[in-house]
Amino acid sequence: MKRLSMAGLLMIAAMTVSTLPVNAREDKFESGIYVDDMSLSGMTLQEAEDQIEAYVDSFGEAEITMNAVEGGTIVTTASELGLKWGNEEILKEAANFGRDGDILRCYKELKDLEYQNKVYHVKFDFDKNKIRTLIEENATQYNREAVNATLTKTEEGFDITEGQSGVMVDTAASVDRVYDYLTSDWEGTSCAIDLVITVEEPKGNAEDLAKVRDVLGTFTTSYSTSGGSRSANVANGCNLINGTTMFPGDEFSAYEAVSPFTEANGYYMAGSYLNGQVVDSLGGGICQVSTTLYNAVLLSELEVTERYNHSMIVTYVDPSADAAIAESSGKDFKFKNNLDYPIYIEGVTTPDKQITFTIYGVETRDSNREVSYESVVLERTVPDTEVIYTNESLPVGYCVVQSAHIGYKAQLWKVVRENGVEVSREQVNSSSYMKAPRSATVGVASPDEGARNAIMAAVATNSIDEVKAVAGAYKAAADAAAAQAAADAAAQEAPPAQ
Repeated sequence: MKRLSMAGLLMIAAMTVSTLPVNAREDKFESGIYVDDMSLSGMTLQEAEDQIEAYVDSFGEAEITMNAVEGGTIVTTASELGLKWGNEEILKEAANFGRDGDILRCYKELKDLEYQNKVYHVKFDFDKNKIRTLIEENATQYNREAVNATLTKTEEGFDITEGQSGVMVDTAASVDRVYDYLTSDWEGTSCAIDLVITVEEPKGNAEDLAKVRDVLGTFTTSYSTSGGSRSANVANGCNLINGTTMFPGDEFSAYEAVSPFTEANGYYMAGSYLNGQVVDSLGGGICQVSTTLYNAVLLSELEVTERYNHSMIVTYVDPSADAAIAESSGKDFKFKNNLDYPIYIEGVTTPDKQITFTIYGVETRDSNREVSYESVVLERTVPDTEVIYTNESLPVGYCVVQSAHIGYKAQLWKVVRENGVEVSREQVNSSSYMKAPRSATVGVASPDEGARNAIMAAVATNSIDEVKAVAGAYKAAADAAAAQAAADAAAQEAPPAQ
């Protein structure tokens, strides 16, 4: 048999390609081209694309079940997860089969089609963002946070409550697992996929908590001069902190512990500092709670991470020994348990209006070591003026006076003694307190022009005592007139004597 030369083969190939069927010359697919089980024979590119898109969409109602924590499931469909055709490039490859490349290659590919179909396979793709959103919005309901072991102080000592492990869906890892399965192993039918679950171990154990029995630091302040609302706020804030267990490395936020300052959370309107004045606000007096705790923390030698002084001096601790919290100005008192063992915070109030915080832990300090704190006043500024505010909406006779506040600059120092001998002295903080003059808010509204003129004349003297005297006289007269009117009304309503 005579062999064809290379030139002969090239000639035959060229003749074959030049005499392709009409459908090839019109950019239609050759016979024998398949995508999965779909024949593309005689189709245009657009017709083939439409058929494959419809084929992919036909799997959209397949049910996808994601198994979350402890039997919880998220049920969806492939279309809801953004099912789409993932390898559209195969259509171009199929269209170019037998037409793209050198003449011999094209000839061979076309001849092969006469004996064996060329089959391409569809790959599915999905929208990762849709998978992530679905998991984020639905998986959290099945999560269970770890519950740390806790202490509860009783008259006999401490009760220990063991912790509980937490389980939750790892969103990022679960998204990857779902996406990888659907794009690599999914066969287009209903399926179930296990989400990635992480276990969070609780902090603390009975062995360590059983060691907590020593008093590390305790401090008491008095609020005996406070009214009912402020006293209730102090007791409420103390109760919200009482019973806190902190493990090594934990940070405590006084603001987070006692907020929000609402009636629903147990607070009343009471006096607090704002812009150099005492004003009523929900939770007024809460700073005495944080201040008392601050001093107990200092004596326990825990790490203070955030502390602010009040805008004006307070009377229940020495200058620079206070710790203010305020939502409006972002003030908070925070500290860390920088010890090697857990600590327990006990807060109590007494009927005689004293608040005490005691911090329990494991005492590792030498018994001959004593820690104390000293307040050092650097500067004291006494207000030398008085301020009178008139209010057109309040009646003559109304007069509320606020005491002056002395301005201070002060420092707090930590003093350590061993066997009664001072071995170190370290500055803890520095504080500046604004001065505020004695002030009065006076009502000047009256239908009686004489009364108004009298109170305005008193205001013009710039003497609060003069204003108090005039306002007091008009208030006494108004109270007497009101009492007489009430008596006259009662006499008119009384039945006649029999």
